Amino acid sequence: QVRLVESGGGLVQAGGSLRLSCAVSGGTFSTYTMGWFRQAPGKEREVVAAIHWTVGNTYYADAVKGRFTISRDNTKNTVYLQMNSLKPEDTAVYYCAADRDLVGQAVAGMSRHLEVWGQGTLVTVSS
Repeated sequence: QVRLVESGGGLVQAGGSLRLSCAVSGGTFSTYTMGWFRQAPGKEREVVAAIHWTVGNTYYADAVKGRFTISRDNTKNTVYLQMNSLKPEDTAVYYCAADRDLVGQAVAGMSRHLEVWGQGTLVTVSS
């Protein structure tokens, strides 16, 4: 069973940067896509970025293109989300997730069916 543990959240001023980490363990995840989602208060959870563990192709939501970068370090079994030029509207709980069809299910509004979720880490961007 794949297990995900996020870290790196915190408070940052608008325009600042944060890097989130997602430690991946357990099971065999070479065929998985890893993704970052976020959920702001009163809003639905939305996909932010995704990366295939082996192939490395990426997906970004329009709202974060050019500001966020997803990457993975296969030697450390960790997925990262580098967030630059942060805005107050980026404030949310950020979750790491894994699934063999993560992007397909996310864009279809079926993210609740994703196979594995982390516990989330809070990112707060002050204005």
